[in-house]
Amino acid sequence: MKSHEYQIFMGRLLPIALRELLPTNIWKALTELSQFFRDLSSAQFHIDDMVRLEKSIPKILYKLEKFFPPAFFNVVEHLPVHFPY
Repeated sequence: MKSHEYQIFMGRLLPIALRELLPTNIWKALTELSQFFRDLSSAQFHIDDMVRLEKSIPKILYKLEKFFPPAFFNVVEHLPVHFPY
């Protein structure tokens, strides 16, 4: 897949596909993560959007840490915290 196709798949199609397969709380956390990346890569990005994304990503990652084992997380999963800045 090309990068744009991958972005569409991860941001739009994956949350829809996983809705019936995962428990609701895990599905919501993954959907929030895909919404974060969708907002981050939008054509119009304002300062208030950046502030909102900076405040929301630690909460989203915390939700994911509750469901997935610690071995799943490494330094790469910490990078979205720095993306809005």
